[in-house]
Amino acid sequence: MATAHLIHGFLGAGKTTFARRLEREHDAVRFTHDEWMSALYGSDPPAEHFAEFSERVFRLMETVWTRVLASGVDVVLDDGMWSRKRRDALRDTVRALGGESKLYSLRCSEAVARARCRARNADLAGSLYISDATFDALRARFQPLDDDEAHELVDTDTTP
Repeated sequence: MATAHLIHGFLGAGKTTFARRLEREHDAVRFTHDEWMSALYGSDPPAEHFAEFSERVFRLMETVWTRVLASGVDVVLDDGMWSRKRRDALRDTVRALGGESKLYSLRCSEAVARARCRARNADLAGSLYISDATFDALRARFQPLDDDEAHELVDTDTTP
């Protein structure tokens, strides 16, 4: 049975670094939302179109990762899983495809996360530009895991 590895974490938590590790360890196919966004719309898409572009990328990725999972290959979904609604929908989709899901929660201090975003902005290389103002504004959209969501906690303060 194939597994969908779901990565939950805020900006700068080390999700993509961790996703790359899971990809190697599980011989999985990795789907990193920011890489697809950057490839399709650039590293700093216009704010007025960001939500629309992001949703397009989610839908496009889903058409591919579901086929991969259904074929029996593990997938790593690296998009933060910021809302409970999204996490529930993904778990339901994985179950309907006959797969298993494993949720990882990546956590680090805000200072470390902010520093990582600033460093990444200097060399985006497939990442999205995140200003300090964007970092602060997006904090309100991030929903921590609920008590009933089984997960593996990964502390990335010292290693992303």
